[in-house]
Amino acid sequence: MEPEKERTGRTPKKGRKRRLVPNKLVGASEVMRDRWDLEERQQSEAKKARLSAILFAGNREITHGQLCELLKRAVLGKFSVPKPSGCQLFHQNHLNNVVVFILQGMSQLHFYRFYLEFGFLRKAFRHKFCLPPPSSDFLADIIGLQKKQIIGDLPKEMEGSLPSSSSKVSINLQNDPIVQKYGSKKVSLTRCLLTKEEMKTYHFPLQGFPDCENFVPTKCCGSITDNSPLFGLDCEMCLTSKGRELTRISLVAEGGCCVMDELVKPDNKIVDYLTSFSGITKKILNPVTTTLKDVQRQLKALLPPNAVLVGHSLDLDLRALKMIHPYVIDTSLLYVREQGRRFKLKFLAKVILGKDIQCPDRFGHDATEDARTALELARYFLKYGPKKIAELNLEALASHQELEAARLEPKNTAEVVQQLNTSVLECLDSMGQKLLFLTREADATELSSSKNCQTIKCLSNKEVLEQARVEIPRFTFSIVQFSFEPFPPNLTEEMSKRMRIKWMEMSTVYAGPFSKTCNLRALKRLFKSFGPVRSVTLILETHQPHLCIQYEILEGAQLAIESLDGILVEGTCIKVQRPVTELTLDCDILVNELEQDSENQGTIYLSGVSETFKEHLLQQSSLFLGLEAVILPKDLKNGKQKKYCFLRFKTFGSAQRALGILTGENWKLKGRHALTPRHLHSWLRGLPSESRPPGLHVIPPPSEQETLQVVKVDHPKIAAWRWGRKIGELYHSLCPGTLCLILLPGTESTHGSLSGLGLMGIKDEEESNSPNECL
Repeated sequence: MEPEKERTGRTPKKGRKRRLVPNKLVGASEVMRDRWDLEERQQSEAKKARLSAILFAGNREITHGQLCELLKRAVLGKFSVPKPSGCQLFHQNHLNNVVVFILQGMSQLHFYRFYLEFGFLRKAFRHKFCLPPPSSDFLADIIGLQKKQIIGDLPKEMEGSLPSSSSKVSINLQNDPIVQKYGSKKVSLTRCLLTKEEMKTYHFPLQGFPDCENFVPTKCCGSITDNSPLFGLDCEMCLTSKGRELTRISLVAEGGCCVMDELVKPDNKIVDYLTSFSGITKKILNPVTTTLKDVQRQLKALLPPNAVLVGHSLDLDLRALKMIHPYVIDTSLLYVREQGRRFKLKFLAKVILGKDIQCPDRFGHDATEDARTALELARYFLKYGPKKIAELNLEALASHQELEAARLEPKNTAEVVQQLNTSVLECLDSMGQKLLFLTREADATELSSSKNCQTIKCLSNKEVLEQARVEIPRFTFSIVQFSFEPFPPNLTEEMSKRMRIKWMEMSTVYAGPFSKTCNLRALKRLFKSFGPVRSVTLILETHQPHLCIQYEILEGAQLAIESLDGILVEGTCIKVQRPVTELTLDCDILVNELEQDSENQGTIYLSGVSETFKEHLLQQSSLFLGLEAVILPKDLKNGKQKKYCFLRFKTFGSAQRALGILTGENWKLKGRHALTPRHLHSWLRGLPSESRPPGLHVIPPPSEQETLQVVKVDHPKIAAWRWGRKIGELYHSLCPGTLCLILLPGTESTHGSLSGLGLMGIKDEEESNSPNECL
């Protein structure tokens, strides 16, 4: 912010350039990032929000409670919420949004059965994990709703435990400036608005004033009520030959999401970029073509007739915009201070919200962060009222030059929220944000009754999708729930059986012909070198002997086919192939798609590893840059390490280089890129064995035949293909830095439970790991 805002708490910053939030609605300020030099860009990339890959590597199931912990951490950050036990989220403050898609009625079985149809989901998300079967209310579990906390407000005991510096010092609340102005009871939104006389006193631009002749009105003339929408606003300025002029504007909706973030080219020659305040430099602003008039048109189009603008020293922002708006809440005046002074925005953010903003390591201020903070402060004031804020004794805390003194006092709001084992909904509320919940009207839950939840009920999945496209950009946290008819019980049982048989057949190979005098022991040793074997059967029904080898994992079978098919063994050219049944007809396509699964892109499979392999690998770790996880499966019966492993790398390129080294002369291992995603490997390992004579065809049961003959849009196979694509289109419209979860909750019935499946990723993190980029 320009020097004039220094009086309200905005001090010059030094350090690296800060990240801007892209705006998908109006035109992102990505120009700034794109113009940074390479070194600064690499530094910024290192600070992107990301998920830990290691904790997903061990096939562990993520419980609903652990999922809730992760979501709360995404909202509040690492200092307010304990580290989730199931997975890790790094650089949470670089997250822009959280979007959760729930495919109600679908389970792991749907995903595996229609793997090819779920093309987008399996390729876009690197992190996949198993979920337990759902309880009576899956949504309440992952949000952490308690029975007594369904209603929107926080519990009574929580309201009385807000942060307070008065535990040791008696405070006369009647002398507090905030109580003197607003009284001790909670106030309405309209009471917090500046009156016309106040706007005149504090030099807000008003129609009819001599110095506002060329100012543009926002045309907001609607009737203001306590339900009118709030929008946080913050601007950055530079000095030109004509005075202060706008260089950046950020507008944040009530849901907490940035809906406008634009760099602006001043009309006149720039004298001083005020870089230490704004972060704007000549290099950043050179390619910008957006003008003040462009911004004025965009702002007029975005703001509804009853919009209320919220900011800190908002008069300066409106004058930089050369716009007039009649309904404003100025947090520098809302939190009244003695003798006409004003609290700094950074101070209020720390003491009221428990947030650190305008940090010293940032290059200038972040307008979006400041706008969102002002909005959260206004909502906090409306929620808790003047008396609770007066009890904080802000004047006493502000008298200390260092904020360390404030941190010695009782806990801030976020810590109090965590202390009560609160829900994600309450965490959002403590940050002054709302949750967006989109669902079919028939599937609305108790969540819909929460005051801090913006619920939109739709008549169909199609309408849910249409509303999601419009509403998601306005909220920092969204839940989008689609509903599908689950498999009938008889079909579910048959599908589970067929899935087990399908993967068993895909992991089985026939090899031959061999001579009648072949060394059977040597042949078994040869085929076992490619992976763990369940059974080796000698087939004598043919003219010359053949072998049927059933591998424990798909990679072993595929590696045997790729290595031995068409080679000479004991003077005979052998053929190595899978059994051909109706379940393996699309096997080549499926194997190819499995290899392209995002979870497999940086993972390699190795066979022939010894018990000392891990130590040997770590001793030569300099050869294997980007190694994230070493997965060494153990025998479930005796606990011994098996003779194969998976290595997971950050990029496809790192995995490719490591594979070349490990299958070379020095290591003498056999391997290839992984085919079985870890979540799928875990699922298959837990399935009971199926005894089936080799080569026996499975006839589809009549129930499935009849279903497939009637191709309807709501058939599970069609639904998987159609909605996988639809969600993919919506995902691509999300801004970078969005934590996105796809949850198939599973099903629970008297006929048996089906476990769920989760897919998780942060948008720009996932895209940066694509194979093309890595190569």
